[in-house]
Amino acid sequence: MAEPLDLARSIATAIDDRKAREIVTLDLRSLSDVADFFVIATAANPRQADAVIDRVIERAREELGERPISVEGREGLKWVLLDYGTVVVHIFQEEIRDYYRLERLWGDAPRIAFGLEGEGGAEGA
Repeated sequence: MAEPLDLARSIATAIDDRKAREIVTLDLRSLSDVADFFVIATAANPRQADAVIDRVIERAREELGERPISVEGREGLKWVLLDYGTVVVHIFQEEIRDYYRLERLWGDAPRIAFGLEGEGGAEGA
């Protein structure tokens, strides 16, 4: 089993590979028993969301031998959740991300930066 931070880094990098925007990794270890990290990103359209999801699944499997426990929302591609147990991935279309503003909901969670091009944004103010 991969270390949660290594899995979060691999996932965030996979998301960045497919040019998703506003990639944010939240450290929930001191705040929640749900997961250790959330990785959140915005896809420009359903096609990009689908490519991002495929890349995340592929990279986590190839690099770390990890597979998602479940994948929810792939039908509509407006908000797709990939649950890896310790890391939960949220891929949003922009309007849905703006509506739910997970960064604001988890505003006390520290952000982890991996130095990726697509990191940042979506403050949820």
